[in-house]
Amino acid sequence: MNTSLSCDIAIIGGSLGGVAAALAACDNGASVILTEATDWLGGQATSQGVSALDEHQYIETFGATCRYAAFREAIRDHYRRRYGVTAMPDGSPLNPGDGWVSALCFEPRVGVAVIETMLAPHIAGGRLTVLYNHIPVSAVVQDDTISSVTMMSANGSVTITARFFLDATDLGDLLPLAGAPWVTGAESCDDTGEADAPEEARPGEVQGFTFCFAVEHCPGEDHTIPKPAGYERLRDAQPFTLTLTGSDGSPRPFRVFETGPTGLPPFWTYRRLLSGRLFDPSGALRDIAMINWNANDYHHADLIGATPEERGRILDEAKRLSLSFLHWLQTEVPRDDGSGCGYPGLRLLPDVMGTADGLSKAPYIRESRRIRALRRVTAGDILAAGRTTARAVHFPDSCGVGWYFMDLHPAVGNPRSMFAPTLPFQIPLGALIPQRPANLLAACKNIGTTHLSNGAYRLHPVEWNIGEAAGALAAFCLAHSVQPREVWEGALLRFFQRHLLEQGVPLEWTVDVPPGHPHFIPTQLLLLAGALDGNGPRAASLAIAPDQPVDRADAPAVLRALLRIVGLSTEPVIDPALHHQPLSRAETGATLALIGGEADCLSDPPTWGELCTAMRPLL
Repeated sequence: MNTSLSCDIAIIGGSLGGVAAALAACDNGASVILTEATDWLGGQATSQGVSALDEHQYIETFGATCRYAAFREAIRDHYRRRYGVTAMPDGSPLNPGDGWVSALCFEPRVGVAVIETMLAPHIAGGRLTVLYNHIPVSAVVQDDTISSVTMMSANGSVTITARFFLDATDLGDLLPLAGAPWVTGAESCDDTGEADAPEEARPGEVQGFTFCFAVEHCPGEDHTIPKPAGYERLRDAQPFTLTLTGSDGSPRPFRVFETGPTGLPPFWTYRRLLSGRLFDPSGALRDIAMINWNANDYHHADLIGATPEERGRILDEAKRLSLSFLHWLQTEVPRDDGSGCGYPGLRLLPDVMGTADGLSKAPYIRESRRIRALRRVTAGDILAAGRTTARAVHFPDSCGVGWYFMDLHPAVGNPRSMFAPTLPFQIPLGALIPQRPANLLAACKNIGTTHLSNGAYRLHPVEWNIGEAAGALAAFCLAHSVQPREVWEGALLRFFQRHLLEQGVPLEWTVDVPPGHPHFIPTQLLLLAGALDGNGPRAASLAIAPDQPVDRADAPAVLRALLRIVGLSTEPVIDPALHHQPLSRAETGATLALIGGEADCLSDPPTWGELCTAMRPLL
């Protein structure tokens, strides 16, 4: 049976980016249909099992959208209400799993429940329809515009017509159906200019994926699973080990439950989702640990390039790999006390992942098809090596921010791992807009990155920001009767960026001037207009120090940015005789006078915050 539905914006894929896109689009008045291949929304944070969020050191106060911050807070609030524990023993924000890889580890079902609660008002208000267990199978494209996409489920098909379509699937499944140009795997160094790219393109060199699983430990009990088919081959091919290799090539041996002799924390607490003693000091509540380790990363075949028959075989082997790693932990891993091998008390917890086999509903995907976008982000834009500034390359078309190492796991045909430092970076709007079709946007891991730079843009808060920006952009285009490319290329870009700022989406790194700060929007607009081009003290720090004067080295760029905000190319008033002093009140006042501003609030020398106050009436 085939049915038909229509809406303003169709979001194909209920990934973390898809959820964020739906929230943003509905909050901005659009009618939305959100589809999902499983029965859980949330992608990598839920159905893929990675409910230990990969984030950065500033995440509690800066570097995420306000909607993402609300998602995190709602997860914590669930545990506060359930267990009565409000914070960690040291007073830091609550981390239910107390895992050492993340500041927020939680059970996947809690993430699902939080997402459903966040979306519920839009469903009740008729703005949002969610189609679970649906996958895209075809699209109709006419005159460079997608007119409809057909979804298939066990009960039949649904054809969705919409003004805009967002691909928020984890593998970019809508792109080939819609005729959008895309790439996959590793580009050549001649193409990207990346030193670590291969000499020739390798389209099949896609990062491995993982079927995550959750376990508890029941000492004295035997929960050993049957040996999976092909166990010995899979064990030896990985190989299974708790010893990782450091960036310098040195071994990093982990123990299962104890801190090792080199001070490395236990493997058990790496991605622990629930810390039993945190919520019940008596020990009656058991830990729940999620296993997502190099040993169960499957990198022996490419899902994207596989036929349906090959994909079934690949997924089956990847599942057996994860179950084989569990069997090895139960039977062969060296015990911490040296008394033998294996922990048969490790018990698989199917209810945690919501599946019969105990594995995540979907594989944890690290790499997707990527659109050929209006702007592409390369490794050179974000890597820290060789840079003296605090931030990565500046993108004036920013629609968000992120920060994570350039983290690459072994890929098909390439066993290399990479964990290269980056600088805090931006998400360029042009990376979300494909060359065609005109009404398609990328809203997940499928933006215009490279094989290498994707390793930093694929993580939870960045994917959420990508989806949120895509949903907001589609709604903005509806309201202004334009296409995404027109926003990116024209005068509407600044209006859209202001729109994002007003919704709590940082576009620049200003860690001491977060959303809600009185100087947040003026500061963000100044930086977007190039206020740090002078490479002065503020360019060397992620902090803006709003109570401090504007340094002479920053002054020309700051005042030029002020003029650009109101559309003037006039040179600012700068006194060269004052080169050893901060920016003066007279110079600032003279520049403000060019744009009809007032200098009454300025001290001498004026602070950054006073400049923001003076420019606020002009915004």
